[in-house]
Amino acid sequence: MHLGSTVTMISFWLGTLLPVVYLPVFLTGIDSMSRFSLFLALIAINVVALVAGHNYRNSPPQR
Repeated sequence: MHLGSTVTMISFWLGTLLPVVYLPVFLTGIDSMSRFSLFLALIAINVVALVAGHNYRNSPPQR
């Protein structure tokens, strides 16, 4: 496995699973600037991960 494909795989799964982290932020409330900043940082990381991992294929290429 190449480094580029490893980064793509990690980015894909991070982008897929990161929204689970939003739930505790919503449950505790976004009532301060630090929590709002945390929420914006999570969204930014999620967008970057989705863009970096959009070419990920779980199965090997067809021959």
